[in-house]
Amino acid sequence: MKLDLYNQSGEKTGTFEGPKEFFEVSFKGGLIHEAYLRQLSNGRVAIAHTKTKAEVRGGGRKPYPQKGTGRARQGSIRNPHYMGGGVAFGPRNNANFEKLMPKKMRRLALFSALSQKARSNEVIVLDSFKTDKPSTRTFAALVKKLPVKQDALIVLAEKNEGIEKSARNIKNVKTILVNYVNIKDLMKYGEVVFMKDAIAQMEKVFANA
Repeated sequence: MKLDLYNQSGEKTGTFEGPKEFFEVSFKGGLIHEAYLRQLSNGRVAIAHTKTKAEVRGGGRKPYPQKGTGRARQGSIRNPHYMGGGVAFGPRNNANFEKLMPKKMRRLALFSALSQKARSNEVIVLDSFKTDKPSTRTFAALVKKLPVKQDALIVLAEKNEGIEKSARNIKNVKTILVNYVNIKDLMKYGEVVFMKDAIAQMEKVFANA
């Protein structure tokens, strides 16, 4: 798959041959959907929490005698049918939403989504970005020159303080290391900008995919 190659000035200098195992995988919508739901579910935090009748304060003695009142017997005013009592089968903060998915399926879904973006001309390659010190203005000017319609995911081979600090205050721009590229971010961001060395690093990271 030939990807457009740009330099630091935002000018197109040619094309870059992207590895077919990452950028020429057939579209597998069902698998992508499954991987996306898995990531959302695994990132979910259980917040809602209710107390059972054993955890609600009070209700240590019987509200009235067992016999002689003509009323139904009651053991505690903290039973679920009492106002202020515990909740039966309510949500608990120890709920586990984790979903499992085989590694090969996860990676196939990732490469399929990446290939679909490449076929839609939403993947480009940036030759390099060098700066003496982080500069949001310089990086924002570069992004403006690139064919980025609205938002962009910048993929780095390794930690790069110059790029990360330059990009972190730009709205709708996110930097990410190549080994953390994921379905959720590919779905969220319209354009994916790979640093040239990030593609070589991706081949090493996913060599056994």
